[in-house]
Amino acid sequence: MPPPSPAKRPKDPAPLPPGQLTAIEDLLDTLRVEAGLTRNTLSAYRRDLEGFARWGLGCNLKRPGDAGPEDLVDYLGHLRARGSAPATIARALVSLRLLYRFLVSEGELKSDPTTRIPSPKLRRHLPGVLDPKEVDDLLASCPGDDPLMQRDRALLELLYATGARISEALTLRSEGIEREFEVVRLTGKGGKTRLVPLGGRAQEALKNYLSGGRRHLAGETATGEGSTAPAKGPLRVPEVFLSRTGRPLTRAAAWHRVRQAALRAGLKGAVYPHALRHSFATHMLAGGADLRSVQELLGHASIRTTEIYTHVDAEGVHALHRLYHPRA
Repeated sequence: MPPPSPAKRPKDPAPLPPGQLTAIEDLLDTLRVEAGLTRNTLSAYRRDLEGFARWGLGCNLKRPGDAGPEDLVDYLGHLRARGSAPATIARALVSLRLLYRFLVSEGELKSDPTTRIPSPKLRRHLPGVLDPKEVDDLLASCPGDDPLMQRDRALLELLYATGARISEALTLRSEGIEREFEVVRLTGKGGKTRLVPLGGRAQEALKNYLSGGRRHLAGETATGEGSTAPAKGPLRVPEVFLSRTGRPLTRAAAWHRVRQAALRAGLKGAVYPHALRHSFATHMLAGGADLRSVQELLGHASIRTTEIYTHVDAEGVHALHRLYHPRA
């Protein structure tokens, strides 16, 4: 038999013209330094702008200034024809607006070609929310004193107790936990910090993990899958949540651990870290918290973002109306 043919290596993307690449890099540097945007947000803008620049190669657009409004509309149409979601197309337009406004402010362009392009209207989807019983089952899915289970239990309790984004939880440092474990300092988008109280169960889970499981993880290093050996010395890592190697827990690993906990709990559907943030906000409002307080706890810059959770109150009112109104 002839030997199997080697797998074809995917082609590297075509290099971008210097005029396009320089403009993108200058914008991203400005957003990083002056706006304090997170790495994930900057990466999303980079993907959008480099995708547009590569599309422009086929249209002889070698510099941002070569594109007019018609070209930008054509590109958005290209994304739509390719099957991109409306939210993806809307974000691409936001990225282009940032680029062209930046170039106008720098004197590179006289006018912004995006000004007359309307933003696509998006449906505001209600976020996935776990009911209190499902949250209880999820938080109970990490039993025992195994270091990884202690870590996962502390992480899940923290996410639900504070409504933290997963990035905020993973960048939490030990000095960000108040000495009596009653408050944590979270660093959100734009480097803004906020203080969020911890409930009793979250306090207990964090105390147990920091005094037990975390010390164990910080003092070990992995030598192979599922095996450990003593390290020469403790790893000086400030982050609270560590991997089995004693390094900061990654976003991908945290997502995987949450999914595994959901499977153990027997929860149906996709359960992800942000679902606990949604559940936190929804349950707070259902319990009588005012919208402004929930906005502060979530770290939302605008209360309009928090208003998406008010569907809970509306559903409750409709349920009461159907139950008690004689003509419902």
